[in-house]
Amino acid sequence: MAAIDRIGFAHIVAPTPDGPMVVHAPISVIGGRPQFHVARANRIAAHLDGATVIASLVDGHGYISPNWYAAPGNQVPTWNYKAIELVGTVRSIDEAALIDQLDALAAAHEPRVNPANPWTRGKMDDGVFQSMLRAIRGFEIVVETVRGTSKLSQNTSTVDRAGVIAGLRAAGHADLADAMTAE
Repeated sequence: MAAIDRIGFAHIVAPTPDGPMVVHAPISVIGGRPQFHVARANRIAAHLDGATVIASLVDGHGYISPNWYAAPGNQVPTWNYKAIELVGTVRSIDEAALIDQLDALAAAHEPRVNPANPWTRGKMDDGVFQSMLRAIRGFEIVVETVRGTSKLSQNTSTVDRAGVIAGLRAAGHADLADAMTAE
């Protein structure tokens, strides 16, 4: 579950009477359960409570050029990635839990982007905060299944993997290159 907090963003797919819908939402683990929030005005919001969803969190991805292989003329472009999929039932959370979720999101991510002066709810006027709070709905996922999935050039030769690792590093995707070397 630590990866969920580190990634902090999910694509959540839910069935609705109008067909499947996806919402892109910040996510964090509070009390052992993944929680997220969406705008009340989002067309999926009314369909989430009680729905069985898949939440997909991408933990790094990058384009793989055929030019990185030993014989590029016999290859096609592809994509490497790491992801986590959660399957579970969504439940609405109350206002206090939603506030805890917002505080936890800020506490997890603010130090990364603004370590000298992280944002906290205490910097907001309470009336403005309450108004903004009424515009969102909070949810938690009661997780039934967790799946990790990845495509890290597992099906290529040692020489081609070395080329992909070097290409990913040069393209600024050291996280994927590191994941490939860890396998």
